Amino acid sequence: MTTPTGPLKGFRILDLTTVLFGPFGTQTLGDWGAEIIKVESLTGDTWRNSGQFRNRGMSGQFMTVNRNKRSIALDLKHPEGKAVLRRLIPTVDALVSNIRPAGLGRLGFSYEACKELNPKLVYASATGFGQDGPWAARPAFDEIIQAASGFASAMGTDEEPAFVPSLIGDKLCGMALTSAVTAALLHRERTGEGQMVEVPMLETLAAFNSIEMFGGQAFVPPIGPSGYNRMKARKPAKTKDGWLTMLPYSGANWCAFFEAVGHPECIEEFSVRDPVARARNIDAIYDRMREIAPNRTTAEWETLLLSIDVPHTSFAKLTEVAEQPHLKGVDLFQTMEHPTEGKLLQARPPARFSASPANIHRMAPTLGQHTREILAEAGFADDEIGALIETKAVVAA
Repeated sequence: MTTPTGPLKGFRILDLTTVLFGPFGTQTLGDWGAEIIKVESLTGDTWRNSGQFRNRGMSGQFMTVNRNKRSIALDLKHPEGKAVLRRLIPTVDALVSNIRPAGLGRLGFSYEACKELNPKLVYASATGFGQDGPWAARPAFDEIIQAASGFASAMGTDEEPAFVPSLIGDKLCGMALTSAVTAALLHRERTGEGQMVEVPMLETLAAFNSIEMFGGQAFVPPIGPSGYNRMKARKPAKTKDGWLTMLPYSGANWCAFFEAVGHPECIEEFSVRDPVARARNIDAIYDRMREIAPNRTTAEWETLLLSIDVPHTSFAKLTEVAEQPHLKGVDLFQTMEHPTEGKLLQARPPARFSASPANIHRMAPTLGQHTREILAEAGFADDEIGALIETKAVVAA
């Protein structure tokens, strides 16, 4: 363990989140220096056993979004477990939860109830759906949100939608959650005023997807179909010995490309100098590019494209991402030693702060690893802690 150094150092956050959406957001807050107290049920975050693990309860997936946190295991249905949380709330700057708001309210921890305990509290609710809408009470998972937001339609087609093979909704919304909590803390610092923050997955992903995919539907009334044709035209190009993506972007880029590959006739054929005409011909342009691609090896293409300043890259396999030259050069993936799980490969915090660098100051906790420590900090005596453990209001590792 090292000392946190990020720009949020000094802020203290209660993290009542599980799986990916919430934990990714709170981990980033922790990477940026905030003290994160992860409040888990007595059986722990369900993601502890998702994916592969050396020891039960410490999966690789769990550990990638729960570093820089301490774990306290509480039974929030137990009166004494509730009393512990009520005692912790006045000591923190923010509470972040992805428990459905109605359920959290039934436990006695609605925003109104928590605000009475801590009037300056930033209370962040990570929900599936906005709580003022007809789907407020529905459960949500990544596939549900990809489907309902139009993301799956954009990934596939309206006739045959397809999921992105990544928990993209959870991760994008996790980043939105980090931003929202940080903004609310900034407001609190300027005004002294706490507030409730809601980050709903469906609204967040639908807004994200609408930026380019509304297409002609962005106008009222619509002036054309939805979608962004260039996105559908994008496909990997097969080279003589592998795969490459090439993206000449400006008119000058396209002219330089077709001149360099010996097909200057394509400049006029596809009207590449005119951005509107080029967009209209984009399917045919990309088809021609893929026809030309097998004439060179990937390395030969990279040499050529670098010489004419055309954006491009070869494809990294998942097994090779850590060795990708740029990522290796910036030391993004680092081997770290976990006290119980051994060596792990994790991405360092990608955002750079020159005056207050983000860092990894503690590895992901085992369930209830810090229960005793957190209770002692809250003023519980040893005999009180023992009694809480005895009554199963808490679990301590």
